[in-house]
Amino acid sequence: MSKRILVTGGAGFIGSHLCKRLLEDGNEVLCVDNFFTGRRQNIYELLDNKNFELLRHDIVSPLHVEVDQIYNLACPASPIHYQFDPVQTIKTSVYGATNMLGLAKRIKATILQASTSEVYGDPDVHPQPETYWGKVNPIGIRSCYDEGKRCAETLFFDYHRQAKVDIRVIRIFNTYGPNMHPSDGRVVSNFIVQALNNKDITIYGDGSQTRSFQYVDDLVEGMVRMMNNNSGFTGPVNIGNPTEFTIKELAEKILKLIPDSKSKIVFENFLRMILDKESQILA
Repeated sequence: MSKRILVTGGAGFIGSHLCKRLLEDGNEVLCVDNFFTGRRQNIYELLDNKNFELLRHDIVSPLHVEVDQIYNLACPASPIHYQFDPVQTIKTSVYGATNMLGLAKRIKATILQASTSEVYGDPDVHPQPETYWGKVNPIGIRSCYDEGKRCAETLFFDYHRQAKVDIRVIRIFNTYGPNMHPSDGRVVSNFIVQALNNKDITIYGDGSQTRSFQYVDDLVEGMVRMMNNNSGFTGPVNIGNPTEFTIKELAEKILKLIPDSKSKIVFENFLRMILDKESQILA
């Protein structure tokens, strides 16, 4: 049956793909975004769909709508963006979760929280099972995002236990695909932009460090399945790719896919990486 579904952060990278998928499944979709990192071009092709509605709104403020399901994705997710205004970042996670949970409680909607692998902090356990509590730094420069998402998870489970709100919680690992912001500072977009612009692809260290990357459509499939499970299973559930490969392999793959690029792979030391990050934060 068709549902009316709210997607906060719906004009963002992941949100835009989720909106498209939900429309393809025959649902009505209300996309809410404040356009801090979301982009209208991400949802441009959806604007003429009679089942799609766009609302410019910041979920730090309450929202009063009638829907069957809520996907709560709103929050800047790349370090460059969430460190730009760290106070607003943590407000988005905490106040936004509170407002969306209050809405879900009032209208008896099922609500899914898009949490993150960052809740595990700098983990001692690899890979991280959902039962692992993590190794976190509550006062670091990334804490506005990490701790905001951790607090949001706490709110979700407390609303579930206390007010019987029907919740789902997922933890998203590295994701790539169309609509990624080219200047989000993450490794996939950095490497692609460098290769397209014929600039050297910069790897910090020797490139042997490993990462796993999932394609955005696979993530969206996991989100939809999690939301629509009829068992009342709340999670949290990790959603990612269990297969890892090295950063050097990633750079080589990108150069292979862009054969006309004149870029070459260069290696920088970790001290340079730290200095670069500090300069980005201070800029």
